Formats: sequence, structure tokens, C-alpha cells
Amino acid sequence: MRKCFFVLFLGLSFVALAQQAPKPYGPIPTPAQLKWQETEMYCLIHFGPDTYTDKEWGYGDEDPQIVNPTKFDAMQIVGAAKAGGFKGVIVVAKHHDGFCLWPTKTTEHNISHSPYKNGKGDLLQEYREACDKLGMKLGIYCSPWDRNSTLYGKPEYVTDIYRKQLQELYTHYGPVFITWFDGANGGDGYYGGAKETRKIDRSTYYGWDTTWAIVRKLQPGAAIFGDVGPDVRWVGNENGTAGQTSWATYTPHAPIEGKAPGNGFVKDKEGIEGHRDGKYWIPAECDVPLRPGWFYHTNQDGKAKSADDLLGLYYKSVGRGACLDVGLAPNKDGLIDNYDANCLLTFGSDLRETFKTNLAKGATLTASNIRGKNKDKFGPAHLLDNDRYSYWATDDKITTPELAIDMHKPQTFDVIRLRENIKLGQRIEELAVDAYLDGQWQQIATTTSIGGNRLIKLDKEITTNKVRLRITKSPVCIALSDFGLYREFRLPPADIIKD
Repeated sequence: MRKCFFVLFLGLSFVALAQQAPKPYGPIPTPAQLKWQETEMYCLIHFGPDTYTDKEWGYGDEDPQIVNPTKFDAMQIVGAAKAGGFKGVIVVAKHHDGFCLWPTKTTEHNISHSPYKNGKGDLLQEYREACDKLGMKLGIYCSPWDRNSTLYGKPEYVTDIYRKQLQELYTHYGPVFITWFDGANGGDGYYGGAKETRKIDRSTYYGWDTTWAIVRKLQPGAAIFGDVGPDVRWVGNENGTAGQTSWATYTPHAPIEGKAPGNGFVKDKEGIEGHRDGKYWIPAECDVPLRPGWFYHTNQDGKAKSADDLLGLYYKSVGRGACLDVGLAPNKDGLIDNYDANCLLTFGSDLRETFKTNLAKGATLTASNIRGKNKDKFGPAHLLDNDRYSYWATDDKITTPELAIDMHKPQTFDVIRLRENIKLGQRIEELAVDAYLDGQWQQIATTTSIGGNRLIKLDKEITTNKVRLRITKSPVCIALSDFGLYREFRLPPADIIKD
């Protein structure tokens, strides 16, 4: 009898130690979406005929001869983005005017018919090489709308022009991390001299399933951005901000089945916040131009967003589980303006210094519950390692646990960072953070959705040696992967910006 009991005891102990990982909750990201999430910040580069005509949207009748960036330097442009802490760039290879920055075979309205390098230039290739040299990711946007093409509005445009342009771009310029599509489709244009308005049914004209299949085949590692996905959605504004509550899950409003830029639309609040019960994992991208406009305009010199502006946007985009996409506008010479570059440089320095040191490192973490009592696999120590997907998990029935953080000495902070292991879905709905002040616990912050990233910027600095995390609402057990305390650093602009 004692032998049976002993065997049973060993069996139960083994089961406890072999506790399974929590089941995923709701939709979960694909590998391409995970890589996109980890990128956090990238830049969208607008350059073309509009740079020389002082327009935002070209009509399509521009002469390629006006495009002549005599000092074009992809290393300077990509380098400015890298100095700002951005991890990649998206090149606008073709905007709505139809002018292509690469020597495409699909239209004569391209860089080979400009004076640049005597018609032998290829801006896409130069961006590719600069990204490779600087360790930056490359993305590409090719506008579906083409105000220059005589075929736009006809089926032949999609099959013989647009899809072939995508095939060229995604075959000849190496791996990309994102392919970008937007909702500007159809309207007035030059259209080969017709000078008329052409309207299309954006939900059907481009045959998105077939068009996207080109991307999936040629660039399987790339996320696809569109108004409502399929991989990344537009946040619903061009302010660079997501909602205080921000869900990566979303259900498109679609008149037909599927998820496509033309198959649905983004309602402002829904794009900003997402849907808690969304059917698909479609996180938000927050796009915003560094200057007032997306393209370069001389009268906007000196009007770029400051480092403080960018840091505030970082908290409201990356800090709310989205990614931040900042528009850069090279000037007519093909360079980023010095003022713009210095704003990026200062922002990058502030960001790196702020998040260089997690003040919670070395703390003792005490959790109210650990899944299966397995500290090695599910213990809170994983919150302080450098693995974005190792995590503290609780037993299935424990959805409102607490965690005490003892730093053993006073630390001063004003930024709190939290992340979930989103491979298991977005789980936590509400939480609170307390600090031990004046001999008692005092609540210093609350927040809602966590997801891939949540930054809480406090109104004032807190100095304490103990912090407590309370999960106050979650439909399932937690899978929290990161906890950090940071002190915001802002370098005085005069110390880094030089005339």
C-alpha cells in the first residue's frame, strides 16, 4: 500500500513539474507579424516628382526630366533613420503620380528617363545597399493607383502593369520586412493624356487575393500592411498615435469575405483601439510625417517634429502595442535636411539612454502564483531576462495574480514597461502598479491592454525600493514576458544639435 502511495506521489510530482504551457487565447501572430512587432519603429521615405513640384499628390503628367537628385545619398538618408533608433525604412518606390524610382520595364515613367546618373540610376538598389551596410530592414510601397498610366481603370493595368511592378520589386531587391498598400485608389489624373476622372471598385479591381499571392510567394517573410490588413492595419489617423486601450485583434468591416485594403474600411475609434473580440490578429501601425507634409517642401524647413515630440509619439504608438512609422522627406538634392537629421539624432539618443538600463534588474521577484510551481519554466525571473518570449505564467484558474518587486535599494523611475508573450495571444485586460511610499503601498498607475508592448509614462518621478504589480482583469491565466522600470532621459538639444 505504501509503495502504491509512493508511486502515486511521484507521478503527481512529475505531472506538476511537467505542467503544460498555457493554451493560446484568441488569434495569435504569424512569424512575419512577430518580426514586424519586434521592429517597433521604421521610416516611410517619400521622394519623386512631387519633391520638385511642391505637391503632395502629383497629377501624373510630370516630366521625368525634373527628377535629378544630384547629391542623392542613400547612406545619409538611411543613416539618419538609424541614428533616430529606427530599425528599417519603407521606400515609396512609386507614388500616385506613377513615377517609378527603379528602371522598370512596365512604364517609361521611371528613373531611367531622368537625368539622374545619365539614365542609369536605380534608387531602389541604392537603398537596398545602404540598408545592408547599416544593418537596417527594407520595406517597399508601390502605389496601386497610377495617375500616369493610360490603362488605369482597365483590367490590363492590374495584370500587365501593377502586378508586374510588384514582381520586379519583390524579385530584384532582396528580402523585405513589410510590403505597404494604402487606400488612395482612383480619381482624377493625367492617364496618358486623357485628363479625366477614373473610379474603380477598390474591393474588387485589384484582385487582392491574387495580388497578395505574389507577395506571399516572393517575400514569404514580409508582413502586408493595408487599411485593414491582412497583417497590419492602419490605425485610423496620421497623428502617430494608437488608443489608450489598444487591441492587436481586429475584425474588418467588409462587404465581401476576406481581409483586404479595399474589402473594408477603418472606423477611427476602431482603428485606434482595435476589437477585443476581433477575429484576426491585425495590429496597428501609427504613421505620421516628420514634417507637416510627406514630401519635401522648402517652406517647411525647420518645422520637423522635435525630439520631445517624437518621444511623446513613441509612448503613444510603440508604447501601446503598435509600431511607429515616421515619414522622411529627402530634399531636391536627395538628402535629409540637417535640421531634420538632428531632430532624429536627438530623439535616438534620448530613446537609447532612457531604455539602456532596467532599474528592476537584480530585484527579487515574489509571485502570488507560479504555473505548476515550476519556477524554471514559468517563474517571474523571466520578466527580467532579455528574451521577449520567456514569461511568467499562472495556473489556469489564477487570472488576477500579484507580483512584488524588491529592488533592495531606492530607485528613481518614471517609465514602466510591460510585455506579454503574444505568441499566446493578447490576454491581460487591466492591471495596476503600486509603489511602497511612506511606509505603505500607494497606487501609482493603471492601464488596460498590454500585448506586444505597453509603456506607462508617469506624471512624476517615483523613488522607492519596492513596487507591486496587480493583474486586476484577465479572462485567462497570464503570460507576462517583460517588466521594466526606467528613468526618462532627455539630452538638452544644445548639447547635440549643431548648426
